[in-house]
Amino acid sequence: MYSSSTTTTGTRLIMTVPSDSDLISIAGALIVFMFLSSCIFLTHLINALKLLRTRISAVHRSSFYPNDNNITSYCSPHPSSSFSIFTMMRLKRVNPVPSDIEIVKAHACLPIVDIARQAGIPDDGLELHGPFMAKVSMKAPKVLPPQERGRYVVVTGITPTPLGEGKSTTTLGLAQAIGGWINRKCIACIRQPSQGPTFGIKGGAAGGGYSQVIPMEDFNLHLTGDIHAITAAHNLIAAAIDARIFHEANQSDVALFNRLVPKKPGKAREFSCIQKMRLKKLGIDENIAPEKLTVEQRRAFARLYVNPDTIQWNRVVDLNDRFLRKVKIGLGPEESGFTRDTSFDITVASEIMAILSLVNDMTEARKRIGDMVFATSKHDPPKPVTIEDLGVAGAAMVLLKDALKPTLLQSLEHTPVLVHCGPFANIAHGSSSVIADKLALKLAGPEGCVVTEAGFGADIGLEKFINIKCRNSGLLPDCVVIVATVRALKSHGDGPPITPGAVVPAVYREENLELLAKGLCNLETHLHNISEKLNLPVVVAINKFSTDTDRELKLVRERSLLAGAFDAQICRGWELGGEGAVDLANAVLKACSDGKKTGCFLYPLELSIKDKIEITAKKIYGARSVEYTDDVEKKIKRFEALGYDKLPVCIAKTQLSLSHDPTLKGSPKDFVFPIVDIRASVGAGFLFPFAGEIRTMPGLPTRPAFFDIDINTETGEIVGLF
Repeated sequence: MYSSSTTTTGTRLIMTVPSDSDLISIAGALIVFMFLSSCIFLTHLINALKLLRTRISAVHRSSFYPNDNNITSYCSPHPSSSFSIFTMMRLKRVNPVPSDIEIVKAHACLPIVDIARQAGIPDDGLELHGPFMAKVSMKAPKVLPPQERGRYVVVTGITPTPLGEGKSTTTLGLAQAIGGWINRKCIACIRQPSQGPTFGIKGGAAGGGYSQVIPMEDFNLHLTGDIHAITAAHNLIAAAIDARIFHEANQSDVALFNRLVPKKPGKAREFSCIQKMRLKKLGIDENIAPEKLTVEQRRAFARLYVNPDTIQWNRVVDLNDRFLRKVKIGLGPEESGFTRDTSFDITVASEIMAILSLVNDMTEARKRIGDMVFATSKHDPPKPVTIEDLGVAGAAMVLLKDALKPTLLQSLEHTPVLVHCGPFANIAHGSSSVIADKLALKLAGPEGCVVTEAGFGADIGLEKFINIKCRNSGLLPDCVVIVATVRALKSHGDGPPITPGAVVPAVYREENLELLAKGLCNLETHLHNISEKLNLPVVVAINKFSTDTDRELKLVRERSLLAGAFDAQICRGWELGGEGAVDLANAVLKACSDGKKTGCFLYPLELSIKDKIEITAKKIYGARSVEYTDDVEKKIKRFEALGYDKLPVCIAKTQLSLSHDPTLKGSPKDFVFPIVDIRASVGAGFLFPFAGEIRTMPGLPTRPAFFDIDINTETGEIVGLF
C-alpha cells in the first residue's frame, strides 16, 4: 500500500503494510467483481447457446432445402435474443400490400419455444415439430372460473359472399392489436384448414395481408398431421364395418365366436378389455369365462346383425374429389355378394372431427368415439349399432391421441396462436376446439384475452358456437365481433352475383350508397339476433377494402350503432396488421368489461326436436314456418324413441343466405323452411337436420389453385401458395 506525505522538498510516497481489514476488503471486492463477471459471461454464454440451438434447428430444416436463401428470410430465428410478453415484431409494411406469401417471406419466425414462454407454456409442455411448430401437451382445465380466465371473444360474420369476408384476417389482426399494441396478453385460437380448399378455390385459412399465421405453408398443408390422423381413424372404422358384415355372413355362430375369442396354447381363454365392454352392455358379467356363456349369449356377443342399408359411415379423404361422391365397393371376387353403394366425404366432415373439437379431455373423447352410431341392426325393432359394439373404438383413439393436442404457431407480430380441429361448419359446428380455448383462457389469465372464430355467418357458425360448443365447454363469450364488408352488404342489396375465380363486378369497386343502404338489413338482422336473442354485446368490425369510400364506411358504422351494436370500428388488419385493428381492440375490451349482457342459449335442451328446429328457423333465420317430409317425420319419432330428443340441433343449410335458399339475399322473411332429412351424430352429441342438399365432398373447379402451386426442387421453396 502507498500513502503520500508532503515535505518542504515536495511530495514523497511512503509504502505501508496493509492491515488485515484492508486485505479482507480487497478480497471481498475481488470476489464480488469475479462473481459479477462470471454472471455476465454465463448470461452471454446461455444466450449464445440458445441462438446456436435455433441456428442448428434452422440448419436442420434447411438441410431439406439446400442453397435456399429464402429459408432464413421467413423461417429464421428473430434477431433478438431476449423476449418478453410485450415484445412484438414491427412489420415491414409495403404499399400496395403484396401477396400473402411475399409478406410471409419478408418476416422472421421466432423459435416456437420463445412463443411458448410468452404464452406461459413451460418447456416440458411442448412437443416440438421443428423449430417453429409444437404440440402443446398441457392438459386443459375441466372447470375454469371467471376470475381465473381471460376475456373470451368470438369473431363471426355477416352472411358472406362466396369469396369470404375476412374473419380469419380480422381474428388475427385483433389478436395482434391486443397483444402487441395494447400490451394485454392475448392468444388466438383458430381452426386447422382442410387441404380441399387449399388446392381448390377458396385458399387457406391463415388470414391475409399483415394479419397471418406463420409458417403459413406448414399451416395450410399438413401441419402436424391431425387431419391425417382423423382420416386414418375414420377409415379404420369404415374397414371394420364392412369386414364385420362380411365375416358374420360367412361363418357359423360357433366359428365366429371362436375367432373373436380365440384359444391360446397354454393360456386360459379370455375376453379382451374391449370385449368386456360389450359384455357389460349386453348385461353379461364381464368377468365371466368365455366357456361359461350360453349359446344365446355367445350369439348376442358375436353378431351385430348390421343392416347394410342403414349404414351412415362413409369413407373420407382430405381433398376435393367430386367423383367420390358416389362409389360402389366390394367389387373384388372374394367380396362377391357384398357390394354396396357408398360415398366419400371430405375429412373435416367426419364426426370424429366434431368430437375432437367438443371434448374436454381424452377420457371424454374415448367415450364419445365409442358412442358413435354408424347403423341400425336387423332386429325388430332395429337397435343402434355403435363403434364400441364393433370393437374398434380403442384402436381409433390410439390413432387420435396426438390429434387431441393443439398446435402452437405464431402470427406475423409473434402473437401466440393455438390451432386445433376444423369441423365442417354446415353439418357440424365449424369452430376450433374446446381444449384449445380452455387452455388459452387459462394461460391468458384474468387480465388477458383469447380471440377465436366461428365458421360462416352468425346464423350458422355463431348460433352453433353458442348452442353446441358453449354447452360442452361451460363457457359463454364475453363479446362477439361480427365482420362486415361493404362488398358483401352491396351483394345483399341486390348487387350482381360474385363468382369465385371471376372478376368482381364494377359495382363492388365503386361507391354506391343506395345499394349499400339496401343491403345493410342483413347486418342489422345479425346484430339483432346476437344482441337480443343471444344476449351478447356485439362489436362490428368493418373490414376495409381499398375500394371502399369514406362515405360508405361511415354509413355502415352509423347504421350499426342504430341497430344495437355496442360499437363499430373500421378494421385495417389486412393492410396494417395489429396497428390497423387497435380501435377495434379497444372497443372489444370495453365491451368485454361492460357486463350488461352475459349471454344465453337459444333454447333449453328439454324441448322437443321440432321445437328446437323451429325456434332456430324462426328466431335466427326469419322463417314463418317449418315443413318436414314424411321420411323426416318418421326419423324424428325414431330418434325420440331412442332418447336423442334431448340433443341440440345443428341445422345444415346454405351459408350464402339467412334462409335455405342461396338466392335469397338481404334479410328474407316469412318463408317456409324445409327439412328434407335429419341424421344423428350421437358421439358428437347433436342432431343435424338438412334444409336442402348439403354436399360433404366438394369438387374441384375448372381452374383450381393447384395450377399455381409448385416447388423449387433445388431450394425446396414452395411457390404459388397464395
